[in-house]
Amino acid sequence: MGPMSILERVRKRAGGKVVEGFFRGMAGLGQMHPRARPARHGVEVLRDIPYLADGKPEHLLDVYRPTTTKEKLPALLYVHGGGFHILSKDTHWVMGIALARARFVVFSINYRLAPANRFPAAIEDVCDAYRWVAEHGHEYGADVSQLVVAGESAGANLATAVTVAACFERSEPWAQRVFDTGVVPKAVMPACGILQVSDAQRFARRRPDMPKFVGDRIEEVMVAYLGSRDTVPGSRPELDFCDPLLVFERREKPARTIPPFFVPCGTADPLLDDSRRLASALRVMNVVVDEKYYPGEVHAFHAFVFRAQARKCWNDTYAFLDQHVPR
Repeated sequence: MGPMSILERVRKRAGGKVVEGFFRGMAGLGQMHPRARPARHGVEVLRDIPYLADGKPEHLLDVYRPTTTKEKLPALLYVHGGGFHILSKDTHWVMGIALARARFVVFSINYRLAPANRFPAAIEDVCDAYRWVAEHGHEYGADVSQLVVAGESAGANLATAVTVAACFERSEPWAQRVFDTGVVPKAVMPACGILQVSDAQRFARRRPDMPKFVGDRIEEVMVAYLGSRDTVPGSRPELDFCDPLLVFERREKPARTIPPFFVPCGTADPLLDDSRRLASALRVMNVVVDEKYYPGEVHAFHAFVFRAQARKCWNDTYAFLDQHVPR
């Protein structure tokens, strides 16, 4: 490896650390605000509950639930983003509080991160968490027959992939574990998702003016998760679970009815094409889909809940849930 190759790898790694540091810093600062306390929103948090009994922090989840009712409420499995290789349930506390306030019992999960744990580790963990919620969610006041699956960015990919496992009969062991629960989501909410991990260069081909820093971050996701720049989409059946978008674009017939999807994304998000492709593919399959695009908004803008467009996105989210998940 020549000096320039080494410098390029260092530059890319440093760029990824900047992104991780920014989001972790913002999450930490936000938690210091008095309004970030769950109790102020009528929410309690039960932390670090194992969904696999192996003692690993990657296999823990937090439960956010309203304290204002003793009735069973719909369950919501939330999968954090971070390009499959950074962040955690702890950086995504805003999502837990916001969705619990909307009268859901929220199960916000950790999962194994790349590159130490490459594909299919993350989707295996999400499938195990799904099964745990299906089997144990009622112990926390959740109605698992009214399950919603949600996530943003890489979490949107995993939320979509676990929905494939719930609706299609597959041979992969992790998918079978989900299918065998018999629980199909009532709704799915993949926000600003990277819904096809392979062929990360497709974004730059479509947008030659894309900043190199952004293209590097998208390629970093692919290499961290798959370990290769040369993975051919669809070359192995199990790759459907890193490219769930392609399952819907192939128009495969599901064993169970595909639930309604809410697909929000900002128009300045470099991943916008994946959301548009997903909405189009679902519509062709006669799946109910509500796609919302927010002018000029960047990736994961809805996490900055103090902004007007973020509040609009949350209001659209609640309206979708009101329509499809009675509570």
